[in-house]
Amino acid sequence: MTIKDTPEEWEIRSSETPFRGAKTSVRTDEVVMPDGSVARRDYQVHPGSVAILALDDDDRVLLIKQYRHPVRQKLWEIPAGLLDVPGENPLHAAQRELYEEAHVKAEDWRVLTDVYTTPGGCDESVRIFLARGLSEAQGERFTAEHEETDLQHARVPVDELVRGVLAGELHNNCLVVGVLSLVAARGGDGLDVLRPAEAPWPARPFEA
Repeated sequence: MTIKDTPEEWEIRSSETPFRGAKTSVRTDEVVMPDGSVARRDYQVHPGSVAILALDDDDRVLLIKQYRHPVRQKLWEIPAGLLDVPGENPLHAAQRELYEEAHVKAEDWRVLTDVYTTPGGCDESVRIFLARGLSEAQGERFTAEHEETDLQHARVPVDELVRGVLAGELHNNCLVVGVLSLVAARGGDGLDVLRPAEAPWPARPFEA
C-alpha cells in the first residue's frame, strides 16, 4: 500500500450556497455515500492561502502577533495571506505577504509543505514556503488596516518555537506545521532538497 493522498470525488445530487461572504462562502452538498445513502455536507469554500516561514541567518523565525476574533486570542503566527486572485502564482502571493506584513524580502524560496487546514469542514489549502536570505525590503511600508494595525513582530529561535509548540503555548496551524516541518526536513535529507518554489500544487493550480 502506498501512503499517499489521492484525488476522488463522490457523486453530488444537489448543491447550494446559502451564504456568501467577502472572501469565503458556505456550501451545502448532498453527497452519495458508498452504501447508496445521501448525506448533507456543509463546508466553507475558501480561495486558498500561502504562509511563509522566514528564517534568518541566526536561525530565528520571523513572527507576527495578531488578534484572531473567532478564537478570541492574539496568536503568534508566521506571515500569511489569501490567494486573492484565482490562479494567482502562490510564490508571488507569498512574496507580497512577506513584504506587506514584515517589510522583508528573501533571496531563496522553497516549498516546505502543503496542507489542508480543516478538511472536514473547509476546502482551504495552504502552501507553506521556506524563505531564506532575508533583508529589509525597499520602498514605503504597506499601509495596514483592521487587525493588522495592531501587529507585533519578533524573531524567535527555532528551538524555542519547538518547545512552545510541544508545551501547548503556540497554536497557529501554519506556525506549528511550518516549524515542525523545518525540523523534520533538517533531520532528513536537508533543506536544499525541498521542492522548488514553483512546484505544482494540485489543490490550487496556477500559471508559473
